[in-house]
Amino acid sequence: MHIKGLTLEHRFGMRDETKRLLSSIALAAGTLGTALLVRKRVKSKEAVDGNRWARPGMSVTFRAELMPGRDASERTFRVKTLLPSNRVLLDKVSGEHTKGEFERIR
Repeated sequence: MHIKGLTLEHRFGMRDETKRLLSSIALAAGTLGTALLVRKRVKSKEAVDGNRWARPGMSVTFRAELMPGRDASERTFRVKTLLPSNRVLLDKVSGEHTKGEFERIR
């Protein structure tokens, strides 16, 4: 397109390569900014909330269908460690376990 004998490239002084570079930088900055905001929101929620479904030392009872034929007292164990993934390690039981495996949390 010509305006008074000049192309848009001459009038605005940007070539296609420059426009692509600036667009890429703007997109990367937006993506990074969004990622940082989401991360900050998650961290602040954990810091303020602080409530976890389990804490070391508390008792948890496996659901009956996971350990059929055992009484509730035989399915109850103490939490040894709460992992960053919100899974737990239990005393006298191997493996990592999630909240959904337990029927009640005391």
